[in-house]
Amino acid sequence: MKRPKLIIVGTSWPFRGGLAAYNERLATEYQSHGYDVTIFTFTLQYPGFLFPGKTQMADWEAPGHLDIRQEINSVHPLNWIRVGNRIRKMEPDLVIIKYWLPFMGPCFGTIARRIKKRKSCRVVTILDNIIPHEKRMGDRLFTKYFIKPVDAFVAMSESVLKDTETFDTKKPRAFCPHPLFDNFGEKIEKEAAKRHLGLDPQKKYALFFGFIRDYKGLDLLLDAFGKDELKGSDITLLIAGEFYADESFYLDLIKKNGIEAQVELHTDFIADHNVKYYFSAADVVVQPYKTATQSGISQIAYHFNKPMIVTSVGGLPEIVPDGKVGFVVEKDALKLAQAIAHFFREELEAPFSAAAEQEKKKYSWNRMVTTIKNLIEA
Repeated sequence: MKRPKLIIVGTSWPFRGGLAAYNERLATEYQSHGYDVTIFTFTLQYPGFLFPGKTQMADWEAPGHLDIRQEINSVHPLNWIRVGNRIRKMEPDLVIIKYWLPFMGPCFGTIARRIKKRKSCRVVTILDNIIPHEKRMGDRLFTKYFIKPVDAFVAMSESVLKDTETFDTKKPRAFCPHPLFDNFGEKIEKEAAKRHLGLDPQKKYALFFGFIRDYKGLDLLLDAFGKDELKGSDITLLIAGEFYADESFYLDLIKKNGIEAQVELHTDFIADHNVKYYFSAADVVVQPYKTATQSGISQIAYHFNKPMIVTSVGGLPEIVPDGKVGFVVEKDALKLAQAIAHFFREELEAPFSAAAEQEKKKYSWNRMVTTIKNLIEA
């Protein structure tokens, strides 16, 4: 019997980051369901002047079980046509495009149009966002161009599902939460993780993890540590992730709040094989976002059974039941400080971790595969 053929279009190795990790894990899940899977990723993802970090590239070997083809140039229209034609000639049954940024709209939209010349192929997009956190001229036009050839939408938060109505009200769509990021290894003993990272084994750690962008609210969290509830306490803020924003602004804020002794900066890119150490070392994960849809960071935290303190924006309250696996607070420095202090004072790590272990069962990759199957068969 012929195996169904899936093409995933989007970021993958040799590029790094959450998008690559997501697409690779999704491909692995579809392989377990009997699909022949190929990932088409980029030769050029972003022009250098548009990329805020130090490098876009991974410094580790390719995942050996995946067929990854570097063929897409995000700024070369003739390339888009060639790639779309090449994918169409492979006669896929299903193409999944992970969409996160309107900049990719012209590229992905053109590829999808070429693919759709094969009438039997279904094109589904998994949406991180459809209205971006950081808006730029052309966003709406680029996204409209992208979605026209797409057959169905999967949104990973209710807020993004609602946002799709801004662009289309007729095509099939469904909500499926971001599955667990369970591809970063298993949790290790906390003291061993601290030793590996050079952290003080006696200290308590609140973790801010991921690329540092202004919308993620690290400034609110630094101000929270400057409040009486936390300042001078035995709680340390562990910041792990590369600056994609003005580094000097945050360093100045640390000095202004007088919290140099309570902040541990690990602001290089955190490679996949090191992620487990940061989450295993932390007592709680804090996401002080100013805007959000869903968050891959929450799904890493769930994998490691970590409590979370999040702000009440976008889809974060959907993911983190307040008072059960963590706290949901207003995007306010004092509220954040009070929640963090309460968490440590009441010694809530153990009960919240136990609840997280149960709560995470709803975030399976199989659920995503089933959601897409139901959409394309509707």
